[in-house]
Amino acid sequence: MNIQKYMAFVKAVEYGSFTRAAEALNYTQSGISRMINDLESEWGILLFERGRGGITLTSDGLKLFPQLQRVCYEHETLMIQIEDLHDIQSGIIRIGTFSSVATHWLPNIIKFFKKDYPNIDFELLLGDYTEIESWIIEGRVDFGFLRLPTKAKMETIFVEQDRLLVVIPQDHPCVNCDKFPINELLNSPFMLLEKGAKAEISEIFEQHQISPQISFATWDDYAIMSMVENGLGISILPELILQRIPYQIIAKELEVPAFRNIGIAMREQKSLSLAAKEFLEYLPYRKRQ
Repeated sequence: MNIQKYMAFVKAVEYGSFTRAAEALNYTQSGISRMINDLESEWGILLFERGRGGITLTSDGLKLFPQLQRVCYEHETLMIQIEDLHDIQSGIIRIGTFSSVATHWLPNIIKFFKKDYPNIDFELLLGDYTEIESWIIEGRVDFGFLRLPTKAKMETIFVEQDRLLVVIPQDHPCVNCDKFPINELLNSPFMLLEKGAKAEISEIFEQHQISPQISFATWDDYAIMSMVENGLGISILPELILQRIPYQIIAKELEVPAFRNIGIAMREQKSLSLAAKEFLEYLPYRKRQ
């Protein structure tokens, strides 16, 4: 209500008349006069001198006018920005993601989304599962791609099941095996794709009660692929990251298939911006080439 009173005051000054201010704001003249009277009563000062020749600012009104003019301008700017958000014409979508999704899914989704909403920008934060969960909880990102189920309590949307495959150098003894035997994981140095909290590969070891010789651990998929290519060991990597790779390595399915469930997580879907909610509708485009 106060902003309407401020606007009545500013328009009355700009037009030099309560009547013309009323016309500009679609109020009655008495409505404008009442709002000005309310301000004067609330603040305990006289804003206008009223006379037969019209209205003129008092010295107090003159001092307050620039500040109230700025308040009204900022309010108008705010309303324009809110209207833009409702029209999903501008804004920024912040996404937490890991490298395989950032490499193989997001470029395609963003490409299709930008055709419809060219003025919406994106901020991508790359991290591991633990970091992405923290960004979601802290509000640093609107939503994030994660392995499901998440450790923290949050809303999730299942996206896809991603196979976990053994990657070996081209001269490995099991290169001609149909499926890679679990126990063969013990016979070569192992490159562990893991950082921070326990991930799916360590869970495979626990499930089958094996302890491979881990010679290197990192969250960098490509570093592991390069080391495997150079014969430094073997690893298990998600199938998603193995698409269109430049490394001379072989990917094999385990004799007991293993997967990770990829999903999108957020604090509350209802609290997402309209742009972020609309982006989630573009997930089916992720497989288009």
